[in-house]
Amino acid sequence: MARIAAVVVTYNRLEALKETLPRLLSEPLDHVIVVENGSTDGTSDWLETQRDARLLVLRPQSNLGGAGGFELGLREASARYDPDWTALMDDDARPLPGAIAAFRDETLPGLSPETGAVAAAVFLPDGTVCDMNRPSLNPFWSSGLMWRTLRHGTRVFHLSDEEIGQGTAPRDVDVASFVGYFVSRAAIARAGLPDGGMFIYGDDVSYSLRLRRAGLGLVFDPRVHFEHACGSLGPELALRPMWKIYYLARNNIEVCRLATGPVLWPFAVAYYVFAWTRRSRRYPAAERGLYRRMLRAGLRDGLRGLSGRNPAVHEAVSLEQGAAKG
Repeated sequence: MARIAAVVVTYNRLEALKETLPRLLSEPLDHVIVVENGSTDGTSDWLETQRDARLLVLRPQSNLGGAGGFELGLREASARYDPDWTALMDDDARPLPGAIAAFRDETLPGLSPETGAVAAAVFLPDGTVCDMNRPSLNPFWSSGLMWRTLRHGTRVFHLSDEEIGQGTAPRDVDVASFVGYFVSRAAIARAGLPDGGMFIYGDDVSYSLRLRRAGLGLVFDPRVHFEHACGSLGPELALRPMWKIYYLARNNIEVCRLATGPVLWPFAVAYYVFAWTRRSRRYPAAERGLYRRMLRAGLRDGLRGLSGRNPAVHEAVSLEQGAAKG
């Protein structure tokens, strides 16, 4: 029988983790790894009270972000347990009852040995499709899909609500998020680990594209259901805190490279810069200058190939927003 592990990365969301961890431990998982990124809300103390023998808590010396946490968690899962599959998720995301059994009993028998990862269908707590976890195809790898995208917009290469919520059969995709994302042993052997240097944002997209470039399949299975109680975006899709803009901009330079290749890469980056510059209008006028500075800094560092956590942008946002409140 296949051995299945789970990796959860957490930081200062104890109440969410109190829902996620029991849900995981109620599922037929062989191992559950929690990467505790230095929380200050009592998470570490609460984890000390958990006694399930399948649970392993990792405490890195510094906050690695989601990307670094997933890299660490997968590395430790592979080294300690060598599972056949490892499911990745945030601390506010969790399998719906029966999801792991569905993956084991329904998904696995039909997979090719060349499958690198499987993506679950992800829903908000109210049962609607979670838009930020919507699997997609890469339009740069299909001239027909690219043409339809130019005519009808980006919705063309994302799976629809019907495909996610009412689908019954697995299908190939190119990109999926690290919520209900099952990584195979073969993927780690051939494509390595996710890029922990991204800190947050883009690590799941880049890893998906790397898998596909390595010749491995990425399969979306609508029969495996996860829930994501996410709340990082405001009503106008504005990122908070605003230092997140820096990482989104920086990491998308690498995502564009993986998605396009050297010929189309400059055009993709140019479009991306144009689109994200326009998004400054989603912020109050007093914050638009800070938004543009975070965007420029991210683009500059992305073009330079820099990675890791950038303390300077965190400090800049804290100082500017603190001064505005004062």
